[in-house]
Amino acid sequence: MVKQELLVIDPQNDFCTRNFGYIPDVNDIRQANDVKQYIKNGALFVDGADEDMKRLAVMIDRIGDKLDDIHITLDSHHFIDIAHPIFWVGKDGKSPNPFTIITVNDLVNDVWKTKNPAFMPRATEYVRSLEKNGRYPLCIWPPHCLIGSWGASVAPSVYKAVSAWEEKYFGMVDYVTKGSNFWTEHYSAVQADVPDPQDPSTMLNTRLINTLKEADVIYIAGEALSHCVRTTITDISNNFGEENIKKFVLLADCTSNVNGFDNFGTDFVNEMTKRGMQVANSIDI
Repeated sequence: MVKQELLVIDPQNDFCTRNFGYIPDVNDIRQANDVKQYIKNGALFVDGADEDMKRLAVMIDRIGDKLDDIHITLDSHHFIDIAHPIFWVGKDGKSPNPFTIITVNDLVNDVWKTKNPAFMPRATEYVRSLEKNGRYPLCIWPPHCLIGSWGASVAPSVYKAVSAWEEKYFGMVDYVTKGSNFWTEHYSAVQADVPDPQDPSTMLNTRLINTLKEADVIYIAGEALSHCVRTTITDISNNFGEENIKKFVLLADCTSNVNGFDNFGTDFVNEMTKRGMQVANSIDI
């Protein structure tokens, strides 16, 4: 019998939920002109992700009896994080805006410094390591998927579908957290961008990789194609053995790119299909 598994990368509210209502605080109430100001997107909403997750939920409901396991990765950050604005300060005393790129040259020229001066040597070495490994530069993101927050929770459509799958088939979703070490980005679900030898959670997750090796087919979905999907599947593939890459089936209609980073997603798909990854739409599974 063919063993089919589903790997969903970061299907969380901060990436996947558009136009949700929230409970305003006192300052919101004072500044609001109408109820529309109480409607927001997730902190790092990926255009198209809400519809991606709805299509994924429909697929899970439809083929749940064929899924032997479901793995869900969860971005899990502290508010103080090397890739959040609060960590850094400029010459004007202000933190960088989201989507600012910080380079080694910026640090050498004092464009940006760590808010805690004691953090500066390690942070500088981190940015140097990023430039050496060539994965991504240090990008400052809006605070997102904060541990314990609404934004860190699984998007409602997917949560409902996987909960129903657990109940109906007496299965247990394999939740994999990542990103709680504030010294390093952790786009990939199986290793941090710059692993910390003192923190096993940042090192290669051989448990997940070896579990997936046992599958015959691995459906891939989640957010964002340009970042966490890309790095997760690339890292697994590089530790998987080339003969196993053909097990991957990317669900093209269940993943989207971060705006402005579409080339990363395109390059990833082109590279991985050459290595054997398949691409399909959820409706065709």
